[in-house]
Amino acid sequence: MKTQKIRTAVRWVLFICGLALVAVNFLPMWRIDLEAPQYPEGLSLLIQPDGLGGSVDIINGLNHYIGMKTLHTEDFPEFVILPILIYTLAFLFLLVALLNRVRLLHFLFVFFLLFGMVAMIDFWRWEYDYGHNLDPNAAIRVPGMAYQPPLIGYKQLLNFSAYSIPDLGGWIFISVGVLLSLAWFTEWRNQKLLKKMGNTTVMSLFIAIALMSCEPHTQPVQLGKDECAHCRMKLTEKAFAAELVTQKGKVYKFDDISCAAGFIKGDKIASEEIFGVYFADYIQPEIWLHADSCVLFFSPEFRSPMNGNVAAFQHERGINDLPFASSGKTLSWKQYLEEFVAP
Repeated sequence: MKTQKIRTAVRWVLFICGLALVAVNFLPMWRIDLEAPQYPEGLSLLIQPDGLGGSVDIINGLNHYIGMKTLHTEDFPEFVILPILIYTLAFLFLLVALLNRVRLLHFLFVFFLLFGMVAMIDFWRWEYDYGHNLDPNAAIRVPGMAYQPPLIGYKQLLNFSAYSIPDLGGWIFISVGVLLSLAWFTEWRNQKLLKKMGNTTVMSLFIAIALMSCEPHTQPVQLGKDECAHCRMKLTEKAFAAELVTQKGKVYKFDDISCAAGFIKGDKIASEEIFGVYFADYIQPEIWLHADSCVLFFSPEFRSPMNGNVAAFQHERGINDLPFASSGKTLSWKQYLEEFVAP
């Protein structure tokens, strides 16, 4: 196996791909174009490996009115990491072409595929965060409306048509991926590696993909169907719902934050098994807030399903908008566990 070589034509393809990836670091990789009657010329957000470009200032001005966070390059650690990773990929392409080993080509193929998957997942999460975590005091508020741009393709956002597509750098990156896939496939077929390796490479790839897809995450609440893991009642109100996600991805749902606290204080699950605890945002229940980063407000006026009478908010200013803001108490999740739930 160690002596198996890569064909000369494939080595040249790898060499060209490595040089092309160097060029990607100097080009926009992705773009989100916005069209609306008041902007006939259109607006564009250009996403480069090391920062943002295009109509950033105008888009930030528009985002302010609907409560979206403004976009700043320095707020994204990805713009520091991404250029390094792209240069690393370019170096690996050149190294594999130089060392001329089929086994290294397999490693490069898997690494490139996982890199692309992680990048797209991170991009989707970034879009979700900016489109859903809105300022409740924004000038324009549409109940139930989120402003998450499409990952790829078209989506209507109020009176704006949003198009998310690769830019020149992205198309080069995609082309490199296609060429690498063809190179990997031709070498595998030519040298009959599948049979000799006992499917090791293919199985490793599928295991890696499975691990990526099994990352723990919250689940949507189905009112009238989901059962509270603590009190066994059906979930009836999203605004007070809570979820506990384990390290293995199992989700425990609760109809009241007090039920989640009682479940945890009752030692029904070991603390090291908990991936995270999440609460529905009282103002926008479709948004999940991490227990350690949100604000809880306790008030008898809530009258939650199990009389826990506590709700979660992304910001304290959301609490101030409540007509009964002066009749309750603001506290953290840790304080709530200590003060309101018996050990």
